[in-house]
Amino acid sequence: MTPAPSPNFDARPEGSPIDHLVLHYTGMLSAQAAISRLCDPAAKVSSHYVVDEDGTVYALVAEAKRAWHAGVSYWRGVRALNNRSIGIEIVNPGHEWGYRAFPKAQMLAVRDLCRGILSRHPIPARNLVGHSDIAPDRKQDPGELFDWQWLAGQGVGFWTDAMGEPRDLMQDLAAIGYDVSLPEAAVITAFQRRFLPGSVSGVADEVTRKRAAGVLETL
Repeated sequence: MTPAPSPNFDARPEGSPIDHLVLHYTGMLSAQAAISRLCDPAAKVSSHYVVDEDGTVYALVAEAKRAWHAGVSYWRGVRALNNRSIGIEIVNPGHEWGYRAFPKAQMLAVRDLCRGILSRHPIPARNLVGHSDIAPDRKQDPGELFDWQWLAGQGVGFWTDAMGEPRDLMQDLAAIGYDVSLPEAAVITAFQRRFLPGSVSGVADEVTRKRAAGVLETL
């Protein structure tokens, strides 16, 4: 763990639990550029940790404090997720700068970091989410190349291969946790990035409807 303290934090609301873990990608050209921004008081953004592609983990904000990573957000009836989450920024150029797969060393470091966080806080598996899950109209990260299935197989987060009987897709996505008051295509795209990474279309097709039903039935 490498210290890289950021001034961009404040106190969590009194009594707020830490029961969400949010994964992001940095969307910048280098780890140093991302850390510089996350530590810049003028930027007013931060995360608790940054994980570089070589597996180096940088600690920016103490877990007990509120980092500013989620922005306007919603999951399972909860808004303003900065109040009750820990945020991890994973170094990757993102869709704007040359999105690419996450290296093995980086994924192993993310796994180990998450395991440590989960040992300290009662975060249910379904509350380990991507930024696109909690802000689908604004964010794409960590994106369809992030291996949620592998991570869940390592005991971190949730995955299922289940397909269910197709039904009302938006009702199912709401029950899973998404904010379905947002544009439909954005919400569907976010779900596909997470659970159908090979079919990110934003279209409510039969496969997506079956997949959402299967996810919901397994939760």
